[in-house]
Amino acid sequence: MTLPLTKKHSFDLVFDGQKVFRLILEAMSNPAKVVHISEYAGRLYGNDPGFLAVAMTLLDNETSFHSCGNPSLADEIASLTLAKKENIDAADFVFVFEAKDIAYAMENAKRGTPSDPHKSATLIIRNDGAPVCRLRLCGPGIDGQIDIITTQMVKDAIIVRDAQCYEYPQGIDLLFVSSEGEMLAIPRLTRLVEDEV
Repeated sequence: MTLPLTKKHSFDLVFDGQKVFRLILEAMSNPAKVVHISEYAGRLYGNDPGFLAVAMTLLDNETSFHSCGNPSLADEIASLTLAKKENIDAADFVFVFEAKDIAYAMENAKRGTPSDPHKSATLIIRNDGAPVCRLRLCGPGIDGQIDIITTQMVKDAIIVRDAQCYEYPQGIDLLFVSSEGEMLAIPRLTRLVEDEV
């Protein structure tokens, strides 16, 4: 008796990918706004379906990525997207799983050049902590300043990135994804005004 073949993932690269891409654009256009990709991440299996949904949306055979830790997920991303694994200083996208790797990723990721700021990396960071930090942010997409309550991971990543003192308009975009499918972005020109306001 032969069993019918089943697909491991039911994420549709065209339709689901477009919807996730629109949500990423919404998050990037509205810094610190939480958007939800759980509906689409739920069509993927494994320990990090949110990361996979973002990877399948943003990566293809013409992009490169680096994974700080979690080599099994790196293999799955490469298999699903055909993107090339690359050293961190040359990767277009960098996946960060633990807080201890943020400084290393930030210090070594591509930051673009003054004439080509778009050639910087995007860091996709796991963000599963509780919202315990109050931050004030400013920058493009924000009317004046906004106050947000977020996780320690988001706060630490912004502080480390701001300490890099990138020359305008260089920088690194940050995309935070939780295991529940919540996603928020801190674009490269969004800055921390103060914390614990």
